[in-house]
Amino acid sequence: MICAGIDAGSRAIKVVLFDHDTSRILATGIADQGIEQQRLAEQLYDSALKDAGLTRADVAAVVATGYGRNTVRFATTTMSEITCHARGVTFFKPDARTIIEIGGQDSKVIHLADGGFVRDFAMNDRCAAGTGRFLEMLASRLGIELRKLGELASQSRQPATINSTCIVFAETEIIGLLAQGAPVADIVAGVQKAIATRLVSLVGRCVTGPVYFTGGVALLPSMAGALGEVLRTQIHVVPMPQYTGALGAALLGAQCAP
Repeated sequence: MICAGIDAGSRAIKVVLFDHDTSRILATGIADQGIEQQRLAEQLYDSALKDAGLTRADVAAVVATGYGRNTVRFATTTMSEITCHARGVTFFKPDARTIIEIGGQDSKVIHLADGGFVRDFAMNDRCAAGTGRFLEMLASRLGIELRKLGELASQSRQPATINSTCIVFAETEIIGLLAQGAPVADIVAGVQKAIATRLVSLVGRCVTGPVYFTGGVALLPSMAGALGEVLRTQIHVVPMPQYTGALGAALLGAQCAP
């Protein structure tokens, strides 16, 4: 049985095709989000089907999740991104007990019970200073590619202090630091530390390990280190961190297939 998961996130749409008979990922795809979410989701889905040599008739169920899940009108059903991320992470790492997911517009902490079931969760969807949007703003202000931020942060000797809890005021702080001649690497490291510090209010000082990091921001290698330093625990980056929501949706698709 083949199922599809579509994670219509705030910054990107992700799709995963999963074969439940062989427990294998058949195809994946990702595209920037836009105003025509339905059309973009369909195009990405059809492209993934083509890559896998499949047609829509071969798919038993399509499960949509994420910020824009209700716009994916061709989906069989929709599911909470909390449930889907938990399922996607535990597919790779069954020992996970805490999941940190930082996306473009929100961040989540998911606490798991035995068996990978969601025990509790907390979400920050009101403050961009604790999300990937903060890093996007920083990359734009510095005039560099987002993917290069991690490399820069690793060169820092003394992370800059970012005090503002609002992204607007934090940007003003960054402008001031640049004007003072602060090293760019220290500013980037300071922003990553500030994002990690915001997560403390969601996670709490004591976390149950193993802790796995997922979401697009997990692609920045130094971000896991920043989280680990603030939370005083080891943070593991899950495989395919951008796709765990879509993968979890595809895995859960077996429950709603005809």
